[in-house]
Amino acid sequence: MSSKIWIIIGMMVVTFLPRLLPFYVISKIKLSPRWRLFLTYIPYTSLGALIIPGVLQATPTLPIAGVLGLCFVCLYGWFKDGVIIPVVGSVIVAFIFMLGQA
Repeated sequence: MSSKIWIIIGMMVVTFLPRLLPFYVISKIKLSPRWRLFLTYIPYTSLGALIIPGVLQATPTLPIAGVLGLCFVCLYGWFKDGVIIPVVGSVIVAFIFMLGQA
């Protein structure tokens, strides 16, 4: 076997173990309801931390257009489910606002 295969296998093990061990350890521990609630919010806060700066920087000359698109997504997501309609709707809202400003 070439050394590249061993390097790939080594990288796989090195990246897989740090991802597997927390899940294994936490599955063996009985967490309090407060900790479970805290852990359920982590994906949403992580997504927010990744997405919101991009929304504000999407239209550098007119950042309020991105904020309006974000508001549309939040309002639509609060009352309805889905992915396509909020994404397309936020693009349309931002586009219409930018057309009105031009």
